[in-house]
Amino acid sequence: MGAGMPSSSHVPVMLEEAVQALAVQPGGRYIDCTLGGGGHARAILEHSAPGGQLLGIDADPRAIEAARTVLQDYRQSVLLVNDNFVNLQAICLKYDFFPVHGILFDLGLSSLQLEPEARGFSFQYDAPLDMRFSPEQKLTAADIVNEYPEEELSRLIRKYGEEILCRQIARRIVQARPVQTTKQLADIIEKAVGGRRNAKIHPATRTFQALRIAVNGELENLESALKQAVGLLGFEGRLVVISYHSLEDRIVKQYLQQEARGCVCPPNIPACVCGHKAQLRLVNRHVIIPSPEETQRNPRSRSAKLRAAERIAITEDCPDSEDELDFFASLSSNGWRRPSLLRKIRVAFATA
Repeated sequence: MGAGMPSSSHVPVMLEEAVQALAVQPGGRYIDCTLGGGGHARAILEHSAPGGQLLGIDADPRAIEAARTVLQDYRQSVLLVNDNFVNLQAICLKYDFFPVHGILFDLGLSSLQLEPEARGFSFQYDAPLDMRFSPEQKLTAADIVNEYPEEELSRLIRKYGEEILCRQIARRIVQARPVQTTKQLADIIEKAVGGRRNAKIHPATRTFQALRIAVNGELENLESALKQAVGLLGFEGRLVVISYHSLEDRIVKQYLQQEARGCVCPPNIPACVCGHKAQLRLVNRHVIIPSPEETQRNPRSRSAKLRAAERIAITEDCPDSEDELDFFASLSSNGWRRPSLLRKIRVAFATA
């Protein structure tokens, strides 16, 4: 394997589709909010050369180190940050990385997190029940499994795993405490489900998903990060999200559709009172899914869904005066920097 090339075990999902949806251009500035193995980041840098820049974020320090190797050919154009994407705006402010031409979220687990010695994300290997994206986090899957009351555990498995047999599973888990490893937990779930399910997926899949989401606050963090991302895009900047289960995809779909509309008042209100203005244009009306060839080549991609939207101008993005127009022009490249964003930045630094 040549220097700087991705590990053979890391196969980025919908690579070409993601680059196309981002409309990557030479000299552009991009953010990969879920760096993982660095496959998407490398493709973005290849297509944005010459002059492209990339900010890569990942909560997992192992992912940062792995990506550093994969992206070493572009080290002069890359800034890698070990942090959670829920802090996206603060990270961009700190490193003066705004506005940007595109932001990518690939919400799937990376190959690093699925390795045998990883932190218990998969029941394919016997490992401690951890499931934290970052070792700095306090809550672990073991804490939830061994300390949550049965009713709360059942609710969590139903809410985040969409598991209809949540009560039986929670009851069996509580009866078997303490539960220490992934294999132990998977066996307990399999016995709880018994012959009541004839499905293609392992009986423990949904419960493991629920625990991982709860440990990392994934859905709440995603909602917050999407709002921050839209605010960091320049005009015609693209937001692209690849999700892997219905809970994530629902959040992404609803948010993009909401921000692509003007008024969001309930239909029973005769006149608009919300004042909401559309900030996005949907790039594709229908969700993009992997090709049959990709799902055959990489079975992990089979549940992936890609959605994309483009930042559009709104009234408050326009300069208020001739002096303000001159100020923005001095900081912009062909008017690309958004005045409303620069106002917020000036205020943030003035009050810091």
